Amino acid sequence: MGAVSRFADRKVLVAVALLCCLLWGSSYPAIKTGYAWFGIAKGDIPTQLVFAGWRFVGAGLILLAWAAASGRSIVALGAGAPRQLVVLGLAQTALQYVFFYVGVAHTTGVKASIMNATGTFFSVLLAHWVYHNDRLSHAKAWGCVVGFAGVMVVNLGRGSLDLDFTLLGEGFVVLAALVLAGASIYGKQVSQRMDSVVMTGWQLAIGGAALLAMGWGAGGSLTGFTLASTTLLVYLALLSSAAFSLWSLLLKHNRVSQVTVFNFTVPIFGAALSAVFLDEALWEWKNLVALVLVCGGIWLVTRDVPASGRA
Repeated sequence: MGAVSRFADRKVLVAVALLCCLLWGSSYPAIKTGYAWFGIAKGDIPTQLVFAGWRFVGAGLILLAWAAASGRSIVALGAGAPRQLVVLGLAQTALQYVFFYVGVAHTTGVKASIMNATGTFFSVLLAHWVYHNDRLSHAKAWGCVVGFAGVMVVNLGRGSLDLDFTLLGEGFVVLAALVLAGASIYGKQVSQRMDSVVMTGWQLAIGGAALLAMGWGAGGSLTGFTLASTTLLVYLALLSSAAFSLWSLLLKHNRVSQVTVFNFTVPIFGAALSAVFLDEALWEWKNLVALVLVCGGIWLVTRDVPASGRA
């Protein structure tokens, strides 16, 4: 069995898929820890964008370097590719992470990891209108209902039916998920005409550069570099590039449904790691109920994804 073909082995699939989801889940406490270690205030949006920009420029360059080292062309991508990559980078990285980084700064890591899982449900709903072969099934419809019910539960206020929800916090995290769902559909179309690793490397680098430009233009400046804070920033960049690369290999050698079903573990890892590293409350009844509902919803909408479904 060749080195790459090992990704088709069931034990390897489970181990690598869980590793990817663990890496994505770890981004929630890592970002909030980065804010603390770099001394970034909750209301300092320009510096938050600079922080995000450096992460994604680094992640994009890592992927492009890996693509070039493996023999892929990273320059001659065909007519129209530069425009498509700019649009994708501005949407999927820049716009999404403007909402995401601001949202994470204004809510807890536990809530952010649960709220951001709505992206799976937005993707299912948008795909129903875009793809003729990806219609809503009963399982997918119920999955969306259950998942969004979990989002409502996690935002219940204490001792009342009022919602503990702010636009800059939970609202921006949900908007980030919606932007990602829409941009991913466009990215799927672009990926049909170019290598997915090269595409992702360029869109991360372009989107990261746009975040840096916006942050610097608004007066943001990232200071407080220490060994610990710099290592954390490098980790965030490696997280994005490594998780994507491994996930792509899994999708290449396995049916989509076998891989995407593990998405339900991302909010579990995100909430658990936020509770451990940020000392946030996880064991409140509403957090646990919401986590069960959201993970159950993700499982319902991804368990019957066909082999030709979204990658």
